[in-house]
Amino acid sequence: MTTGAPTSPYTARPRRSRLRRYLPLGIAAWLVLEIWLLTLVAGAAGGLAVFLLLVAGLVTGSVVIKRAGRRAFQSLNEALQRGGSPERGGGNGLMMLGGLLLMIPGVVSDAAGLLLLLPPVQKAVSRYAENALDKRLRTATPGSLGDAFQQARMHRPDGKVVQGEVVREDRPEPGEQWPPLTR
Repeated sequence: MTTGAPTSPYTARPRRSRLRRYLPLGIAAWLVLEIWLLTLVAGAAGGLAVFLLLVAGLVTGSVVIKRAGRRAFQSLNEALQRGGSPERGGGNGLMMLGGLLLMIPGVVSDAAGLLLLLPPVQKAVSRYAENALDKRLRTATPGSLGDAFQQARMHRPDGKVVQGEVVREDRPEPGEQWPPLTR
């Protein structure tokens, strides 16, 4: 069913972001590179060596993920017992990502996973991700989701988030509207 409104043949489609445009190509190139490297390793060391390499990556990755998850749960429990919030930092999350990369079959993903298990690399990646997120939140357009998160964050001078609600003691007269809140 149409509304009868004429449609222009020249209506512009919304632009796709660069990430949405090139991500499938990047994934395909990564998969081809992984398969090519596995065939090179199989040619040099044999098929059994490649199979053992893949199994070792799977086992190591699952152990790393289990250990990082246990650490994250333990730090959450300790923080809840203290009555605070867990420390910021992507150490456990990056360890889990490193374990996941180890579990994915391939040489490049194994190398990236092993790099993410190193504490200096974790600190650098965490610092980069936090700066990128802060920059993204600062440049958020009004009305966007990033703007909502930026407005919802209220910090004390020591950097901790203050949670609470606004309680109004004054009551308007019948038929009168609430006065606007001032900061």
